[in-house]
Amino acid sequence: MGAEGAGKRRYDSLRREEQARRTRAEIARAARDVFVSRGWAATTVRAVAEGAGVSVPTVYAAYGDKAGLVRAVADAADLSADAAGMVDALEASASPEGQLAAMAAYDRRLFERSGDVIALVREAGRAEPELAAAYDRGRRRGDGTRVRVFSSWPAGTLRDGLDVATAVDVYAAVCNIDVYTVLTAERGWRPDRVERWWGGALARELLAR
Repeated sequence: MGAEGAGKRRYDSLRREEQARRTRAEIARAARDVFVSRGWAATTVRAVAEGAGVSVPTVYAAYGDKAGLVRAVADAADLSADAAGMVDALEASASPEGQLAAMAAYDRRLFERSGDVIALVREAGRAEPELAAAYDRGRRRGDGTRVRVFSSWPAGTLRDGLDVATAVDVYAAVCNIDVYTVLTAERGWRPDRVERWWGGALARELLAR
């Protein structure tokens, strides 16, 4: 086959790869819609396939089973919150208050854009041990970030009587999906107001005067 034929074959391969990416993205979008509207138990792979406009075997080939679909949706949620942006903000801030604000901003983005997914994974984890483990890994990943940040602060930065582990617990008690949902859905707060309150509350609760 000549150069022209080889080039066409290469571009055909690129087109197939791009089509596969679009199909996976469409399946993930449909999965999120169906999971959030119906819940874990009532969702079927067939319903996701119908929402994406593809066949059931295509869904299985792309993500495996229902658990695989939820993992895909959860991974997309992490990306949407811009963890890299949080790291940049942590590095750019010279103060513990600024770093707490950077972490609160990330959590606000995560809950604002993907709170429904987090609730879904937590719900599904009650029936699916693998997803319970995935939810726990996500929680531990967040805790790990806070441990590294708090441990980097000079001695005396945390309030008297607080060690790093307790500070992480306090952060989790203040800044979490349930508090965010109560304030925004039940109390009518805007997400930016929640973020500002978190930053101030965390500074008051964690930092020495």
